[in-house]
Amino acid sequence: MPLDRILRNLITWQRADGPPTPLRELSIEDARARYLANAVRPRRGGGPADTVTTADHTIDTADGSSIRARVYRPDTEPTMSITFLHGGGWVVGDLDSHDWAVRALAAALGAVVISADYRRAPEFPYPVPLHDAIAAARWTAREFPGLPHVLAGDSAGAHLSVGVALDARDNGGPRFAAMLLLYPPTDPSLRLAAACEYPEGYLLSVDDMAHHYDLYVPDPARRGDPAVDLLNADLRDLPPAVVATAEFDPLRDEGIAFAERLAAAGVPARQVPGPGLVHGYFLMQDLVPAAAKCANGVLDELAAMLAAPRDAVAAGRVDPVPGH
Repeated sequence: MPLDRILRNLITWQRADGPPTPLRELSIEDARARYLANAVRPRRGGGPADTVTTADHTIDTADGSSIRARVYRPDTEPTMSITFLHGGGWVVGDLDSHDWAVRALAAALGAVVISADYRRAPEFPYPVPLHDAIAAARWTAREFPGLPHVLAGDSAGAHLSVGVALDARDNGGPRFAAMLLLYPPTDPSLRLAAACEYPEGYLLSVDDMAHHYDLYVPDPARRGDPAVDLLNADLRDLPPAVVATAEFDPLRDEGIAFAERLAAAGVPARQVPGPGLVHGYFLMQDLVPAAAKCANGVLDELAAMLAAPRDAVAAGRVDPVPGH
């Protein structure tokens, strides 16, 4: 379907003074400032997200350092715990850039959500952000035992979420009830992205992703690590997954392919398309009604997956979910 009208107007407005400066031409500080300015939402009041309370904590990491985490609690008894990993290409993004989206997530699912401020490239390249994400997930499991534990991530955070699940599978836990993967990058070769219909012009470009991979995994020899090249990793025995994609996103096809690879490995997967939407739409729900509708549909699929009897999802398959 056509690009959503509001998104089209937004992109036109952003380009009124010419195309935005490519990420690789910005300093790291300027790139982070631009991302934060575009992502932070003013608190308008009166919505469900305003019932969520927060508290900041510190989590110790494997190398003796520590990271910040923000714990979001709904105003009801939580139904699940979620370790959330923000997007931003492993380079930009932080707790504040995703604050509104995480509040909405906690409110919609009645979940206690732990948003982890993992260290970012290029100061801390792979595998440091992954190790921080692993530490955050283990902290969540210790602090909130007894609740179904979901791994959730937005873009680069979705990529890290799968790496956390691989580590947990191979190193004795913790156990996860499901993964919520929002438009995940899964192919560091970017072959699928380069061949897609929309490689640039829709808020994320293939060149942006190539630049971020260069910063996150500067050693080409490590691009083949299972926690980096997710599309070719051994995906057996991972948690069930909801994989959301966006139509006008260079990462769309590799997200779809990843859901198919999960199913081929015996992992239940529900692939939710985002008709007319762009990469990052989960952060745009308050601005774009179509993004809010699709995001609600994605969360409905997660809730349904968590509620399904184990024997009903024992055989891996991809369930393509119609556009919402």
